[in-house]
Amino acid sequence: MGDTGALALGATLGFVAVVTKHELVLIIAGGVFVVETLSVIMQRYYYKATKKRIFRMAPIHHHFELLGWPEQKVVVRFWIISIFLALLTLTTLKIR
Repeated sequence: MGDTGALALGATLGFVAVVTKHELVLIIAGGVFVVETLSVIMQRYYYKATKKRIFRMAPIHHHFELLGWPEQKVVVRFWIISIFLALLTLTTLKIR
């Protein structure tokens, strides 16, 4: 897709979430991406403050690979988490 299409889709998703007042639902639905981003932010600031690392490498999927997990295992686990978060998101939309 490239950066142009991905940025356009992300901006559209964010815009729709803000207009419909479902910002928290978007954070839950994109939970894997949020955790990936937070892992980079945490690693950077913790390293700047203490010169020690929280993860072996950021983003967090690289940390799991350096622990010895095969790439396919990491991808499948992230798929499972994404499916769970998508179902959780759909149930929260039904509650409203």
